[in-house]
Amino acid sequence: MASFNRINVMDENGVSVVRFIDKKIVDSGTIELLGDELVSLVTFHKRTQVLLNFEGVDFMSSAALNKLIKLNSSVKAANGRLKLCNLRAEILDVFKITKLDRVFDLRKSQEDALGAFRL
Repeated sequence: MASFNRINVMDENGVSVVRFIDKKIVDSGTIELLGDELVSLVTFHKRTQVLLNFEGVDFMSSAALNKLIKLNSSVKAANGRLKLCNLRAEILDVFKITKLDRVFDLRKSQEDALGAFRL
């Protein structure tokens, strides 16, 4: 798998499991780079089964949500699937307030999300 600056990517039975390097995703430059890396995972590296594991992420700005929406569009355009897991309660609340919990497949744990890819 390619080398990235803002994310770590591991292959788990054909699913690209993405973990974030930053505990706080707030800086605009970091968010831009993060967005580019996530989208390149799908468009350049042709990974269409993607799991974003938010374990260790304490805070995420609303600007980062736009990058997740773009990633979701890229995954769908590639006929893939995107799931998110291990969101802290505060981050999960943002997804609920913005109604993005209806857009994204949110799972409690990595094991639960990986199981959902097998369905």
